[in-house]
Amino acid sequence: MARTATVTRNTRETQITLTLALDGTGKTDLHTGIGFFDHMLDGFARHGLFDLSVTCHGDLDVDCHHTIEDIGIALGTALKEALGDKAGLVRYGSCMLPMDETLALCAVDLGGRPYFVYDAAFAGQSCGGMDTQMAREFFYAVSYSAMMNLHLKVLYGENDHHKLVALSICLSFTASCSLFRSNSPCSIAIKVVSQVSQLAFACCETCFRSTPK
Repeated sequence: MARTATVTRNTRETQITLTLALDGTGKTDLHTGIGFFDHMLDGFARHGLFDLSVTCHGDLDVDCHHTIEDIGIALGTALKEALGDKAGLVRYGSCMLPMDETLALCAVDLGGRPYFVYDAAFAGQSCGGMDTQMAREFFYAVSYSAMMNLHLKVLYGENDHHKLVALSICLSFTASCSLFRSNSPCSIAIKVVSQVSQLAFACCETCFRSTPK
């Protein structure tokens, strides 16, 4: 059964139609009116292998707040609807992602209890026409609308463009891992890689402790 959802959201400030296909190829058709925000959503879809189309007519003559927040609500709602009853999902996922000098961290639980933790600071007030403070509002809206426990953190970095895109891609990769079926080849591969990584870390730690000081 195809895991897709279309959400239409109409308010005094925005008119949004959003379609999300979880088992896609990374195709996008994005028209938010905010070029940099389109760039973030494109990275989210391409790296998570989601198909995503968004059309939004928002009150950008005021500012970008309602457009970005409401698209976050629509995206989170579409994710929740596309997942259905979530039976057999891996549920958890995490990722540490580098983008040049920036390193971002994301952890997700799709178990149905929404929570949001966010730690990111930016040098400027805007980036490519998008208010940097709206990144928090966007990710918050996604997490609560999707009933997702979401933790996001920029561990370090200097360039605001890198930070914002790294957070978006980090979320997409983490979400794509957590929504695999627990018996799918991809989820089995993830478990094997995780176990190998843990074993390698344990071996390195043992060697480090045994090395004469």
